[in-house]
Amino acid sequence: MSGQGTWRSLAGCFLWLFVAQHTAQAEPYIAVQEGLKCSTCHTSQSGGGKRTTYGLVFAQTTLPARTIDMGKIQTGEFGRFLSIGADARGGQSRFKVPGQASSTDSGLEELLAYVEVRPFPQYLTIYVDARLRPDDPVIREQYLRLLLPKGRWSIRAGEFFLPYGLRLQDDSAFIRQVSGINFNTPDTGWEVGFEEGPWSAQLAVTRGTAGGPEIDSGKQYSLRVSHVTPTWRIGGSFNLNDARLGDRQMQNVFAGLRTGPVAWLAEIGHIVDDGTPTGRRNSWAGLLEANYGFRKGHNLKLSFEWFDPDDAVSEDEQNRWSAVWEYSPIQFLQTRAGYRDYNGIPQNPAQNREQLFLELHLSF
Repeated sequence: MSGQGTWRSLAGCFLWLFVAQHTAQAEPYIAVQEGLKCSTCHTSQSGGGKRTTYGLVFAQTTLPARTIDMGKIQTGEFGRFLSIGADARGGQSRFKVPGQASSTDSGLEELLAYVEVRPFPQYLTIYVDARLRPDDPVIREQYLRLLLPKGRWSIRAGEFFLPYGLRLQDDSAFIRQVSGINFNTPDTGWEVGFEEGPWSAQLAVTRGTAGGPEIDSGKQYSLRVSHVTPTWRIGGSFNLNDARLGDRQMQNVFAGLRTGPVAWLAEIGHIVDDGTPTGRRNSWAGLLEANYGFRKGHNLKLSFEWFDPDDAVSEDEQNRWSAVWEYSPIQFLQTRAGYRDYNGIPQNPAQNREQLFLELHLSF
């Protein structure tokens, strides 16, 4: 697609969303700042995807620097039985790789639509999450969710994102890339969820094929447990993929802490892969992130990431430093500008690149 065509597409998408008069944003640091569970603002107990009515109202009244008076708050609700939502992200990135000319990448990164049908409100939900990008349309999530009486237990069956660790929006983060559990890898199976008081837990049994067809009799088992308070939270995840080509076992610990205007996130994960050409391999990935809400509508995100591909190999570690400014001028728009510095082995120029980026995000 030409640059002119790309930006016309972006403008069209942004105009459509603006007219829709809805907005929302979502990242784990916001939950830490507000002392909320993921399920307060999202349909999924482990976060991500369509926003709840609370999440939409919060995004329109609390997050932006200035709220445009549109007469009423938009919730995406059409009576008791239907709710919709959407996300659009686009922008431009500039990469500098040692020994190579700088390169630029721009375009529409994401166009998502969410539909939630409630045949029996408060008990049964039919949910669909679709990527509508013209070059790669795909259904990301599609499942039935049954909420049992008293609301503590739930069951969902179908295709969904697995419960594991911090659900960052940035799939390029090491903890998202290395685990292989992110917004590009839903899986098919069933999940039991539990929420009561400060506790939240999800147990899923799935194919272990990242949304692909069944290829063996093995299954993937995912467990995520967290304890949330108004100022801090802590949790852990366990994942075992029993695959014909070799098992993968993953475990992590994650946490959040609010200190005044700063929301901290941390996660460290350990991965054990069997069946690799060199035998068993142990990998590690970690994240430390600080989010400073220095003014209404503004957030400064500073993060450090670390990745050790094989702890039996010395001097193969990688790290990434990021500084990102997020600005929400009004309830329909978020802009993000950032710099990332990658550091790895000197023999691999791509592991030592720099990135500058500008992103626009509209959603409801």
